[in-house]
Amino acid sequence: MTYTRRTFSLGLLAGSAALTGCANGVGNTNDQRIDARVDQTLNFLYGTFPGTQRLGQNAAGILVMPVVTEAGFGFGGSFGQGALRVNDITVDYYSTASASFGPQIGAQQFAHVLFFMTEDALVDFRQSNGWAAGADIEYAIQDRGENLRAETTTSLSPIVAAIFGQAGFRVGATLEGTKYTRIIP
Repeated sequence: MTYTRRTFSLGLLAGSAALTGCANGVGNTNDQRIDARVDQTLNFLYGTFPGTQRLGQNAAGILVMPVVTEAGFGFGGSFGQGALRVNDITVDYYSTASASFGPQIGAQQFAHVLFFMTEDALVDFRQSNGWAAGADIEYAIQDRGENLRAETTTSLSPIVAAIFGQAGFRVGATLEGTKYTRIIP
């Protein structure tokens, strides 16, 4: 069998996804497990970045993705599962996924939370059939080393994102091009 760069890349990506999938609950839509992870993630976020508590209090809804696993070697992808909360009650469960191609290597896991600051943004998200994050998201925190920017707590942006808890070796994490799909646990 002859190995090309393409078959090596695809094999590495498939192997990475299989291995990292064990750690993030890929294929596991147990609602109690997701809710427990969401609670832990919000407690960590609010404890580590206290300014996000105000975002949470003012948000029409909060989408929490406790563990997103991202890996790439030329081709890349990410996957995670989480819950949408409105008034501190889980109303829906979602998966998140993305694919990418380009100069990249490595794997990482991170958490992210989307604060829907307007009712319209929340309704658009819930009514969509596979919502994709775009450039209209304002980032409050993007890694463990950055503090919450003060202006995000009074922002007029309809969606504010917090990416935190990064672990692994891969440069950067972004939500642009990430697709969210409602799942049934």
